[in-house]
Amino acid sequence: MTRPALGLTRTELAVLGRLDRPERIQQFVSALPANHEPDGETLLSVRSVLAQRRAHCMEAAMLAACALWLHDAPPLLMHMACAASDYPHVIALFRHGARWGAISKSTGLTLRYRDHVYASLRELAMSYFHEYADKGGRRTLRSYSRPFDLRRIDPALWVTAEDDCWQAHARLERSRHHPLLTGAAAQRLSRRDGFERAGATLEEHPRPRR
Repeated sequence: MTRPALGLTRTELAVLGRLDRPERIQQFVSALPANHEPDGETLLSVRSVLAQRRAHCMEAAMLAACALWLHDAPPLLMHMACAASDYPHVIALFRHGARWGAISKSTGLTLRYRDHVYASLRELAMSYFHEYADKGGRRTLRSYSRPFDLRRIDPALWVTAEDDCWQAHARLERSRHHPLLTGAAAQRLSRRDGFERAGATLEEHPRPRR
């Protein structure tokens, strides 16, 4: 497979070139400080993440997808939509044989890397269900997207863009989603107990104190 022409510099390619396995990609994005967006919402391109050394979930997912692409795997994302009381999450997908796994940037304990043990994308999405909760302890995950192939978008709009990558975000958000539960089931979900809520306060990259 021919390495895609992405417009990256030799230095940028060298960094991504070392990320030749999903585990190494995950280690790299986990080590990046979280982008807490102190000056307002951002959606940094792969180039901007490498330059600024910070990322939130979709920014890290795009970088992970780019690294996978450079190593002959398709650059696939999954968007996980939730109830209005919470925030969506984006992961990069990878596959070994018939099994799916995910690279995920999260400062908390739960919405993180998944090994390639899932037989379907629904299984993979459901692996996040119990841990996906808002500050009130409500389970909020509601649907997941089909694999979104970033090759459908010009790399200039998400790999090397100097501006925020809102077009990529809009297309991912509008892609077809599959529901994880019915409305009736959502009304009967349990909430996190006190022990779970305490665990949820642990953060790898907490927001800086002012």
